[in-house]
Amino acid sequence: MSKCILLVLCEIDAEVEADWNRWYNEEHLPAALACPGVIHGARYKSAGEVSLTDHGARERANTVAYTTLYEVEGPETLETPEFLAMAGWYQFTDRIKARTQVFRAL
Repeated sequence: MSKCILLVLCEIDAEVEADWNRWYNEEHLPAALACPGVIHGARYKSAGEVSLTDHGARERANTVAYTTLYEVEGPETLETPEFLAMAGWYQFTDRIKARTQVFRAL
């Protein structure tokens, strides 16, 4: 595994979920994988309830969540012209709740 990963967590409105998945699988993921410094990427969909723990308080929800895990050469990968040109949610911006974060191996 790479020493650096990009983790993308998303919740998409149910009304556009099919279009979201088509766009992500056919356009967005291939464009991301074509960027210099992106080694690998894979998508996952939650199974069952989502559990959130915040300072000892635990919440459960039936929200569908998507995760994409990218192996990247380093944080600088996200600053290349190619990555910057393809990054974004486009037509889904107002229909998505997302968190994107880079992690380095310890």
